[in-house]
Amino acid sequence: MPNVLIADDHAMMRTGLRHYLEQDRSLGTIGETATAAGTLEQLRTAHWDLVILDINMPDRSGIDVLRDIRASHPKTPVLVMSGFAEKEYAINVMRAGAAGYLAKDKAPAEFARAVRTVLAGRRFISSTLSELPLTALDDPSDAPLHASLSQREFQILCKLAVGRSVTEIAKELLISVKTVSTYRVRLLEKMHLATNADLTTYAMRNGLMH
Repeated sequence: MPNVLIADDHAMMRTGLRHYLEQDRSLGTIGETATAAGTLEQLRTAHWDLVILDINMPDRSGIDVLRDIRASHPKTPVLVMSGFAEKEYAINVMRAGAAGYLAKDKAPAEFARAVRTVLAGRRFISSTLSELPLTALDDPSDAPLHASLSQREFQILCKLAVGRSVTEIAKELLISVKTVSTYRVRLLEKMHLATNADLTTYAMRNGLMH
């Protein structure tokens, strides 16, 4: 029986997902964690067949956690859940190695389908994402401007767009201020933008902000 770990910093979300998953008698242990550190600790100390990961964790970006899971537990599939717009955000998440992406406003039946699909070893593509070209989740050539960014550039884009300073971002990501500044310059060039205000406007227009 597969064991499922729910990683989300909102207690009500974890409770709701746990309650729904416990109705499925084919599942084994349902675990919970509220932080990125707790998620990685759970993976080190127990066996999980699926991680349901919130992309917006309090101590580290869910993208970073996803990358760590892919590096240290490559056989453990990750289903990412987020309040971010599906078409705009899912491309980067799937390219980072997620087995599926599901917006939090989807119906419970869609959540159940996502869990079953990923546990069966397949990639979950929602009905919304199925409208995209088949190559869009792997190849950024036919995608929005931000899909051409690296995972780190995209992560910094999202943080700058909500008003985080370069110093704050450097502290959160455990990298130098100079490195963050370099990423900022690079992503502005790639997206043909000039200022942080431009990034905020772009993020709002493309559904990259809560």
